[in-house]
Amino acid sequence: MGTGEETWIARLTPAPGTSVADLLAMPLGLDVWERHTDSLVVAAADGDLDELERRRLARVERVTTTAQYLAQERDRPPAGDEV
Repeated sequence: MGTGEETWIARLTPAPGTSVADLLAMPLGLDVWERHTDSLVVAAADGDLDELERRRLARVERVTTTAQYLAQERDRPPAGDEV
């Protein structure tokens, strides 16, 4: 990941004619959080996601920044403390 760039949690859907396995086989340097049949959830720098889109390797859906995600998790009550 590039330095100084915003890091995003994003859903990647492979381009038509390719698969999740094809994306995983490429040396993209993505931090894969979840693997689904038709998509990946990754943490990646904004520039890396831009490059995936530019090369038309995947459809990129930016979900949230990692900073926002971590702040939400930090503010969430611990499991078992919910009413």
